[in-house]
Amino acid sequence: MDDATTAGSRPGAGGQPGARGAHDDLVAALPKAELHLHIEGTLEPEMAVELATRNGVAIPYPSAEALRRAYVFEDLQSFLDVYYTGCSVLVTDDDFYDLTMAYLRRARSQNVRHVEMYFDPQSHTTRGIPLATVVEGISRALADGRDELGMSSGLILSFLRHLSAEEAAATLDDALAYRDAFVAVGLDSSEVGNPPEKFRDVFARARQAGLQAVAHAGEEGPPSYIVQALDILGVRRVDHGVRCMEDGALVERLVAEQVPLTVCPISNVKLRVFPSLAEHNVLAMLRRGLCVTVNSDDPAYFGGYVEENYRALQAALGATDGDLVQLARNSFTASFLEEGARSEYLADLDEVARRFGVL
Repeated sequence: MDDATTAGSRPGAGGQPGARGAHDDLVAALPKAELHLHIEGTLEPEMAVELATRNGVAIPYPSAEALRRAYVFEDLQSFLDVYYTGCSVLVTDDDFYDLTMAYLRRARSQNVRHVEMYFDPQSHTTRGIPLATVVEGISRALADGRDELGMSSGLILSFLRHLSAEEAAATLDDALAYRDAFVAVGLDSSEVGNPPEKFRDVFARARQAGLQAVAHAGEEGPPSYIVQALDILGVRRVDHGVRCMEDGALVERLVAEQVPLTVCPISNVKLRVFPSLAEHNVLAMLRRGLCVTVNSDDPAYFGGYVEENYRALQAALGATDGDLVQLARNSFTASFLEEGARSEYLADLDEVARRFGVL
């Protein structure tokens, strides 16, 4: 990635590693991009209950409070069970529009200026919801987000890895009718037992169609899944990737190639990848020279949007002002933005960093 060659090269600028950042308001002031966000994972309990009522969909939770109490998870699969229940209330294009706009407004209030969001078409088409309904509702909201909020965006079509490669291929066939709506394809859902190599052919076809490739790897799955994502799927960035630190040679490769890793700290703790935020390795990754970004993943379920994730690193890991600026910088350099737009965002970020004495 031509403009990200130094993305992880200045860890800790503006403060000593491990020292608490001096400016609590720096997080709010920093322009940020979010690159690992599942739009279905922004379905807050109140909206889920509202949409269930609107669409006459029965869910096993009588109130928003009851649904929120279910947001305690033992692992990725226990989360996915509740997540797919939430998906069931999304029926019309207006539902997808309302969901997406609610996220965009909240993210913009946290100074997220650009988002590249996932959606899971198979979570909806398997319920009989036409792909057009999903794509048109989300795309309409993204267009309004650009016009009304000044937020740029990209949409990533993600395959469910617990389903077959043949089903993923059929999904891609259908999705190519909306090729202009997407910037990339991705891979999510249950990682263990579903290695990236399973989707070799469908990713090759997507890349031939001019789509970028990303994939979840190295969250619960082993470091070898990261290697497969790079070498077999041809991904440009890796989602999560926290287990790379178990493989020294892989870390050296990721640093040398500046492969972005879209880390989701609060999500990792909620899904028991790490026992606590204080034990998370995200700042160790950053200071090792990896191109780390910070994201919210499925924030309605995990209790933290982007700003909360940045602040958690301040509180639990003593992230410095320099760490925070570098993470925000990485979020833009790791994006699929065109060079002109990326440069404008980075110029805004540098202005904020100078104002806070970080540059």
